[in-house]
Amino acid sequence: MEKGELEALKKRFIDAGQGHIFRYWDELSPESRQKFIHQLQSIDLDLLQTLVQKFVINPAAKQGRISLLPPKVISIPRTEEQKQRAKQAKLVGEKLLHSGKVAVVLVAGGQGTRLGFDGPKGIFPITPVRKKSLFQFHAEKILALRRRYQVPIPWYIMTSESNDAATRQYFQDHDFFQLPPDDIFFFTQSMLPAVDEKGKLILDAKDHVFTSPNGHGGTLLALVESGALEDMKARGIEEIFYFQVDNVLIKICDPIFIGYHHQAGAEMSSKVVSKRDPEEKLGVIGYQNGKLTVIEYSDLSKEDMYARNPDGSLKYNAGSIAIHMIQVKFVEKELAEGFRLPYHVAHKKIPFLDESGKLIKPTQPNGYKFETFIFDALRDTTTSIIMEVKREEEFSPVKNATGEDSPATAQRDLCNLYGGWLEQIGVVVPRDSNGNVSIPVEISPLFALDVEELSQRITKPITFDTFLYLGP
Repeated sequence: MEKGELEALKKRFIDAGQGHIFRYWDELSPESRQKFIHQLQSIDLDLLQTLVQKFVINPAAKQGRISLLPPKVISIPRTEEQKQRAKQAKLVGEKLLHSGKVAVVLVAGGQGTRLGFDGPKGIFPITPVRKKSLFQFHAEKILALRRRYQVPIPWYIMTSESNDAATRQYFQDHDFFQLPPDDIFFFTQSMLPAVDEKGKLILDAKDHVFTSPNGHGGTLLALVESGALEDMKARGIEEIFYFQVDNVLIKICDPIFIGYHHQAGAEMSSKVVSKRDPEEKLGVIGYQNGKLTVIEYSDLSKEDMYARNPDGSLKYNAGSIAIHMIQVKFVEKELAEGFRLPYHVAHKKIPFLDESGKLIKPTQPNGYKFETFIFDALRDTTTSIIMEVKREEEFSPVKNATGEDSPATAQRDLCNLYGGWLEQIGVVVPRDSNGNVSIPVEISPLFALDVEELSQRITKPITFDTFLYLGP
């Protein structure tokens, strides 16, 4: 970089009140300076100043009680009529899958830090018997789907700056889990700088400003900027099945969901579960000011959290589980006039350099991260369907090292799912006093994707006492 360009870059940050980031400049090697310059050139100072002003300098007062109307939800089929509608939707979804017009988008930008794991979260070993990683488990489901429908199902995996290289290497080291490498498209989401409680950029190294991923809403922007959306269009893809890496019970490309979504001509659709309890940390879907939206659990007052319908059920009960169908055309429409999803702020613990240049990892929140949420795009839809599913069959995220939503609960839920399948076809499965399957049980997606396929594969009685693994 020419001296004049460097001075202009420095002046931009100084004029924005962020000149402190150059305090170690004189200590940096030429290589470190170049690296630092490259990062600073990628920072949108206008956006940063807008976010600081809105969320840090003059934060809006938290709203009082919200005005949220419950959405229309396609409930879990119970009546014969509902079951027939689900069957018809399944036929529509299967036809679309057979036509090769569905792609899978996986959000996998996180690290396994909260799980005590060093590496991308998708590499975390999770299955009950073979301890397959989340990535391998999802890959086997996609491979099984490809074989079932006899079509390519391209897989688009969104990583982050922190785990992109490790994720790509992991797939290469495992020969892409038998999937064609040309049908896996890695792309990286954008990063946003965080600020301290005075709105100042935070250095986490002498030549680096702390940044974090711009939230799962950044998927839409990254699809366009990476060329992934153009790749989809070139393949004739019309619909995207979207999910996040940590849900072990995910039914990838569920034909019933695809069918309902496609039948309605919906632009973006969602799966929901009934909330486990009023304070469960799930956002809820509803209509606010006539627009479909998700209200984050942290934005619900205690009164709203516990609000009940006349029949005693929770008023705000359609828990969003980050599973969507999205039209390719809708993504184009959303980005036609630039990225317009709203930003949200989170008070977090952010590592920083102290006055002596030592890296400090705070024990209390000391700054603000900014992010976007993909569900905010629901507000821009003209048509959307919301489909309720059984939590025990479709939603068990791995977020915490222990307790709820941990590896232990995920493995419990997988064993219960597979145990239930086995019981449906007449196999005796041991359970404990709480009703949970009491020994490790694992069924590879390459052996059976569902109970119907399992019933075709198991042709003679089976028994087991210590563990059971069924695989190819």
